[in-house]
Amino acid sequence: MVLCKVRTLAVHFDSLNENNLPVFSGGDLVSGRVVVEVTGDVRVQRLDITARGVAKVRWTESRNAGANTAYTQNYTEEVEYLRHYDTLIGEDRDEDSSEEGATVLHTGLHEFAFSFNLPQMALATSFEGKHGSVRYWVKAELHRPWMMPVKAKKEFIVFEHIDINTPLLLAPQAGTKEKTLCCWFCASGPISLSAKIERKGYTPGESIQIFAEVENCSSRVVVPKAALYQTQTFFAKGKGKQIQQLVSNLRGDPLQQGKSQSWEGKLLKIPPVSPSILDCPIIRVEYALVVYVDIPGGLNLSLSLPLVIGTIPLHACGSRTSSISSNCGSVGWLGLPERPEAPPSYGDLAISEEHRRDCLQGCDRPEGGAEDQTLLTYITEFRYLPPPLYSEVDPYPDSVEAADICRPDVCPSR
Repeated sequence: MVLCKVRTLAVHFDSLNENNLPVFSGGDLVSGRVVVEVTGDVRVQRLDITARGVAKVRWTESRNAGANTAYTQNYTEEVEYLRHYDTLIGEDRDEDSSEEGATVLHTGLHEFAFSFNLPQMALATSFEGKHGSVRYWVKAELHRPWMMPVKAKKEFIVFEHIDINTPLLLAPQAGTKEKTLCCWFCASGPISLSAKIERKGYTPGESIQIFAEVENCSSRVVVPKAALYQTQTFFAKGKGKQIQQLVSNLRGDPLQQGKSQSWEGKLLKIPPVSPSILDCPIIRVEYALVVYVDIPGGLNLSLSLPLVIGTIPLHACGSRTSSISSNCGSVGWLGLPERPEAPPSYGDLAISEEHRRDCLQGCDRPEGGAEDQTLLTYITEFRYLPPPLYSEVDPYPDSVEAADICRPDVCPSR
């Protein structure tokens, strides 16, 4: 029996140091090397690399076609962002060609460099969802005469940067709602809710300051709460599939009849999450802060404030209050003092070594050294965390158009 002489075939990306992750953006140069280790002389026809970037969506639905007939409908869609091909050894030729002209790799370790530029366009951010994903990778294939090719594949991460230092994302978000509870022919007093946040754009690791006022004139004991939701929407064949998951939440104190409660900048921290994806035609990732009043035995009174999770944090020279108030005093909206604070440093965030190993177990990554404490590291690690419970909503029932997608106005009691 002839043993395989190719011991190792691996793809490695160049980086500034051993601890850097392979993270790129549109237009960046991606470079690296293919490492081949052989235990004897090996004749090689070709060593190819293929770089791909693909957004892909897939889900299935069961349909009834009659009393005793059922079938499964598949929904799939794909968008290609990157395709690059290069030959590092040999020439493109027929797989069944003879050994003439083959390159001989002698015993030992061999490295072959590669490089290519990502397209100068808006690329979708790398993402893993329940019904779709955005993935970028480089695959190496070693072809030998009359033998099956040896293959190796390595993913890299692409970010479409979102700068929250824009007027649209620095604008405050606010709303007010009121609800009257009815029991048969008796109507109790109203429950009113007002809420505001300082801006629309945030980055992972920051805390959202929530200013809110709740007044309970009903006969029930209610509880004010807030929750950050991520909504994933997948599109295929004119249909859509929507997944909503809870990212973070908090609660206030129970509110008796005739009482009111104020939140003077109550903090809700944003965990390491994927950035918003807004430009991909088949996958959207959106966020919303929902401030609501949990009403026992009734529908919750809620306000949904849309958010954008970006990758470029608030500039240190920018004042957080400049987007929400003028220089006319320190008393803000709802009569509450606004106490701005600088955004946290991403170097201060910490994920334990044990938690990091558990999240990334089985993943190909560099070894040794201190862990990189950058924003990209934390967003990358979030991709491998176990997902929270999902709440599935089909935004496109047969009679509903795409423009009718909306978020349910009911918040779960948590």
